[in-house]
Amino acid sequence: MPTGAELLEELELRGLLQDSTDRDALIKRLDEGPIGLYCGFDPTADSLHIGNLQSIMLLRRFQLAGHRPIALVGGATGMIGDPSGRSDERQFLDTEVLDANRSSIGAQLTQLLDFEPGESCARLVDNRDWTEHMSVLDFLRDVGKYATINTMLAKESVKTRLQRESGISFTEFSYMLLQANDFLELHSHHQCDLQVAGSDQWGNITAGVDLVRRRAGKAVHGLTAPLIVRSDGTKFGKSEGENLWLSAERTSPFRMYQYLLNLPDGDVEQLLLRLTLLSVQECRQISTDHAAAPGERSGQRRLARELTSLLHGPAVIEPIEAASAVLFGAPISEADESALLLLSGELPCTHLPLERLIESDPVEILVSVGLAKSKGEIRRNPAGYYVNQVSLQARTEVGRDAMQGSDALHAKFILLQRGKNAYHLLVAD
Repeated sequence: MPTGAELLEELELRGLLQDSTDRDALIKRLDEGPIGLYCGFDPTADSLHIGNLQSIMLLRRFQLAGHRPIALVGGATGMIGDPSGRSDERQFLDTEVLDANRSSIGAQLTQLLDFEPGESCARLVDNRDWTEHMSVLDFLRDVGKYATINTMLAKESVKTRLQRESGISFTEFSYMLLQANDFLELHSHHQCDLQVAGSDQWGNITAGVDLVRRRAGKAVHGLTAPLIVRSDGTKFGKSEGENLWLSAERTSPFRMYQYLLNLPDGDVEQLLLRLTLLSVQECRQISTDHAAAPGERSGQRRLARELTSLLHGPAVIEPIEAASAVLFGAPISEADESALLLLSGELPCTHLPLERLIESDPVEILVSVGLAKSKGEIRRNPAGYYVNQVSLQARTEVGRDAMQGSDALHAKFILLQRGKNAYHLLVAD
């Protein structure tokens, strides 16, 4: 079991330590023996997204160091909505939706933390269990009495919203008190002495530390990691404006892999350090090897393998890489049927009878599937349109203008392409 100083030093090396309460006191508490620590996740959707993964892995790192992680799914706070990092108020979700979301998120957390019985066994809790039956009077007396409006107004999440025309509702204003009460509850009944989260939660964490001190007379601790920002300044985890979800139903393993494979070089090392369980030394070696030959994208490839395998299991990697290789120029004629079948679920796809495809004009099909606006557009640039990676110009030069039965790979798949990145897969029924 690493010492407290060693554990915090590793977090610093990984770029996972931004703010903490009294560092010396935290190290002393870690050295006294296993500590209970928690992080909260509100069920505002039926899946966590890849931006949440850093906090989950933070819990996991403490668990691997011998400590006891508590994953809190916010059935109560999810009904309110955290104002941190938001410019407007969340839409309320009804109880039925929240319950379904809570169940789905809980299942994801059980896959990423170790819940096997033992000294470091993870625990899953829901703050609705202790919040739902608390009366308004109890809340005001037992929580509100110990918080000052001046302190709450000084929190960054509140100040930012107050500067906007829409302001902040009392409902959202009270969110930090609900979260503070969570810390008190977990400290009192689950021996939890540390809360971890992203840096946008610092104000809420310190509110909980203060409440525990005032109510229980005990010193507890808080620690935050910086939010992940890509090298171009954009928020990590967005693909064309959409979240990348941990759920395979929302974001397929193939799409997750492709997103990571296409990240810029400048993002690779920090994401290896922050999101994988590889050692710091190995992460840096991968980055060094990648820098020696960046065109091979070995760093992105390792990152994609590690995270996709972590989230969806190692069995998905081989077919994903075979399918991905086709889009990066590997001969499609050598791709096995499973790789092309995977692509049929990821690329725009049209199902047609095989007899309709044979002897058909690829120019007409390219227009019909939307890869070109007109036949004239294709005829002016036949070298820019492809059937199974062979340009129309090259097909004409060998007298192969019309589609043929042999174009249907595995008697089923034909890949149409415009330029380098626009694809459409034909599937013969």
